[in-house]
Amino acid sequence: MAESATHQRIEALTKSDKVVLFMKGNRAQPQCGFSATVVGILDQYVPDYTTVNVLADPEIREGVKEFSDWPTIPQLYVDGEFVGGCDIVRQLDDEGELIATLGDAAKPPEPPSIEITEAAAAVFKQAMAEAEGDEQLRLVVSPTFQHELALDLPRPSDLVVEAAGLKILVDPGTTRRANGLRIDHVEGPQVGFRMDNPNAPAQVQQIGVKEAAALVKEDGVKFFDVRTPRERSIAKLEGAIHLDGDNVGEMMELPKDTPLVFHCHHGHRSFQAAIRFLEQGFTKVYNVVGGIDAWSQQVDPSIPRY
Repeated sequence: MAESATHQRIEALTKSDKVVLFMKGNRAQPQCGFSATVVGILDQYVPDYTTVNVLADPEIREGVKEFSDWPTIPQLYVDGEFVGGCDIVRQLDDEGELIATLGDAAKPPEPPSIEITEAAAAVFKQAMAEAEGDEQLRLVVSPTFQHELALDLPRPSDLVVEAAGLKILVDPGTTRRANGLRIDHVEGPQVGFRMDNPNAPAQVQQIGVKEAAALVKEDGVKFFDVRTPRERSIAKLEGAIHLDGDNVGEMMELPKDTPLVFHCHHGHRSFQAAIRFLEQGFTKVYNVVGGIDAWSQQVDPSIPRY
């Protein structure tokens, strides 16, 4: 019996690269926990590999299960041969056999280049004073680019980054996601660490009202108000464009690198609007935390609160 067209497509995909992962989502944005786990493991060893998003093609999603005779996603292929799903990949990694399976696709990473500001270094040094035994500062950047800093014990596979007089542990997966990362520590209402990671996919940037007030004065910035006409009749911010059903299409035609700032009453509706533009490919998207209510309290008390 002749192979189906879907079968032929899947076979071609398995041979399209040394390492191919059929998954939900993609390498930058896994859409299920099992896919994220396998991506996190592969990222420790393989700089470049191909992912196939089965959510984008129902025929591939069902066909690959029949092709491999394996009932679940994700599925890993190396040199066109099926390796297994999440549990098998995790087991191979735990037993130290995954690198041999990956062959020459696996390359030892080098420590990333990380910048730590003086403000952040001061906080880190204070934390290190509380370390117990052999604990050191560890940075983890997950496959979905969530950043975590904590005290931890060294592991054999760790790499060490030296910056601002500090030594920071990173695992191999984090290494490839952290290169060029800048770590700062900011004070104010939202005190904490600020991570500027050039490797992360574009996301909505949450900014305070004072920062927003300065940003919207810059040339080329579009400032949007997503509240209702009734709310705007009570209070509004100078220069803010009312975003409604009539002009959304026009705004979507703006160059994708146009800085967009969104506000509403408290910042919830504007965040959803900002996500909508982000999904359409805009790369500089900001949401005003606290909305016009916070603006009235912290920037311009003449604006009525409601």
